[in-house]
Amino acid sequence: MSLRRYCLALDLKDDPALIAEYKRHHEAVWPEILKSIRDAGIETMEIYLLGTRMYMIMDVRPEFDMAAKSAADAASHKVQEWEQLMWKYQQALPLAKPGEKWMLMEKIFDLKTQKN
Repeated sequence: MSLRRYCLALDLKDDPALIAEYKRHHEAVWPEILKSIRDAGIETMEIYLLGTRMYMIMDVRPEFDMAAKSAADAASHKVQEWEQLMWKYQQALPLAKPGEKWMLMEKIFDLKTQKN
């Protein structure tokens, strides 16, 4: 099975107390959220933080569909509750459109494709 990778970015609010609280939430993510991630075809998900900038890396199965995941999330009361809670800590990137949160990053380098 060949996985596809998505990398996304989002900012946290520049408040050390809020950032610490956000990290604590991710030590024990709600079971319903974990299930929604896995059910969508996401095999691995990691979030990295540098200052206030976060990077999410997702490896997904071939059948994964970002639009279907968004629709399922919108229909899930528990996912919406989680997202509302997380928005207390998060803020959109400066280039985000209204309502846009995690933004897909463009891959510009891959060591495996280099000739030397």
